[in-house]
Amino acid sequence: MSDETLGRWRHDHSFGQELRRSGETRTLIVIAITATMMVVEIAAGVAFGSMALLADGLHMASHAAALSINAFAYVHARRHARDVSYSFGTGKVNTLGGFTGAILLAGFALLMVSESIQRLVVPVSIVFNHAILVAVVGLVVNGASMLILGHPHGHEGEDDPDDHHDHPHEHRDHNLMSAYLHVLADALTSLLAIVALLAAKYLGLLWMDPVMGIIGAILVARWSIGLLRSTTAVLLDKTAPASLCAAIRAAIERVDDNRIVDLHVWCIGLNMYSALLVVVTPEPKSPTHYKDLIPPGLGLVHVAVEIHGPED
Repeated sequence: MSDETLGRWRHDHSFGQELRRSGETRTLIVIAITATMMVVEIAAGVAFGSMALLADGLHMASHAAALSINAFAYVHARRHARDVSYSFGTGKVNTLGGFTGAILLAGFALLMVSESIQRLVVPVSIVFNHAILVAVVGLVVNGASMLILGHPHGHEGEDDPDDHHDHPHEHRDHNLMSAYLHVLADALTSLLAIVALLAAKYLGLLWMDPVMGIIGAILVARWSIGLLRSTTAVLLDKTAPASLCAAIRAAIERVDDNRIVDLHVWCIGLNMYSALLVVVTPEPKSPTHYKDLIPPGLGLVHVAVEIHGPED
């Protein structure tokens, strides 16, 4: 057969991953803000001899590094979208970025607990005015960063005009969720620090500072675990939601006494699924016939159908 004839059955496996997502732009803006604050705080800490400012500046540096991983995941997925060595495109690079961010969040929570316990056992003197100033600045910066990122619940809204915003099986952009949780964790830390420092300064409750640190660590750990669960489900090819599998099965089996005897549906990227199904039918037809029975809008971008008659 000629290449022109075979071209009817060939298709691109980039699945829109070559398009720039809005989450990439927003993450880069937040990195720029964070890096600027990092330089300002470190410079001020050195100039004014403030350990509080210097310490927060170094913390901002680790924060910028974590966000850079999320930015790298976006860029890598986009630039390698048409790389044939990725069987189903680079959609899972997004999820891998989110998984890495979740691991870093867990490490951040452990560090918070360790530092808080040390301060409970061996209290340290606090320069309240400097510390409160740093916490307030951190809260403002991270609050602004959260507004820029936006809460990444449901469909992330990439720059693809063909997206279905009423998609019934939506997933979060794990990479954007990771970036958002890093900023949220920092904002929470700053807020709890302000409460603890004010209580210590005006009420003498010095123990509030490390206790608030432990409370913050528990919340960050919960966010990390949730993100780890959702990302590992995609990375390990966990079966797609039962509602999606049921919709596929109902569409195929509602006609011609068709029966699906084997069905595999798994996520290969943000709101994108691949499906492999084996159909047994008394009147076998072409694979295209069975693919056309599946309704649009389910997020299926790659479907393979194996057909068997009663005598096979």
